[in-house]
Amino acid sequence: MTSNGEYILETRGLTKEFKGFVAVNNVDLKIKRGTIHALIGPNGAGKTTCFNLLTKFLEPTAGSISYNGTDITGEKPADIARRGIIRSFQISAVFPHLTVLENVRVALQRKLGNSFYFWQSERALDALNSRALELLEAVDLAGFAATVTVELPYGRKRALEIATTLAMDPELMLLDEPTAGMGHEDVDRVTHLIKTVAKGRTVLMVEHNMSVVSGISDTITVLQRGSVLAEGPYAEVSKNPQVMEAYMGTAHA
Repeated sequence: MTSNGEYILETRGLTKEFKGFVAVNNVDLKIKRGTIHALIGPNGAGKTTCFNLLTKFLEPTAGSISYNGTDITGEKPADIARRGIIRSFQISAVFPHLTVLENVRVALQRKLGNSFYFWQSERALDALNSRALELLEAVDLAGFAATVTVELPYGRKRALEIATTLAMDPELMLLDEPTAGMGHEDVDRVTHLIKTVAKGRTVLMVEHNMSVVSGISDTITVLQRGSVLAEGPYAEVSKNPQVMEAYMGTAHA
């Protein structure tokens, strides 16, 4: 597979054991370039462990991971991020007492490799303001630029996390339950936001909200007890009797 191949990320036989417990069991994933791919499944299905393996926060027990045709199984989290695989929490808004604009500016500094030069003059940092404002505009936060982050409503904080993720210029965005804990209005806003920012990049997300998954996902992989139970578009997967038994029935309860 070449770097411009159909699949941006592939796993083969990806497995993770914890003292005899198999959390991820021989998972083959193929993430198509330029799509939104959802990873779903009941609690304990192995979704988060899978994410941790892809970003190398965990080392696989067996199997391989390739990105743009290159085997990245042995790489460290920082190497993975430099390749353009960015997970939302890696650069979330961790400075609650900075303004929304300042948080995005810090993320832009990280991209430049000078994230800890906090002693730089305001004038030097102001050069990043126009790009930071562009990113805030993209996630409908331009009106909150001067707001101290701790004062943001919860849904808007998640939008800020996506803005800081975008500041790292990801080719593949990994979103871990982007709508968790949100009310309907925020869910709708963030769902629309994901669809917007997905243009021109690839998104892999873990998500429990089935209306979100059905509305924006091109492909869905269903995990159960660490193994792939089914895969395909929502219309196909949602009618699979095994999936309905294992997951869908409880999802709508």
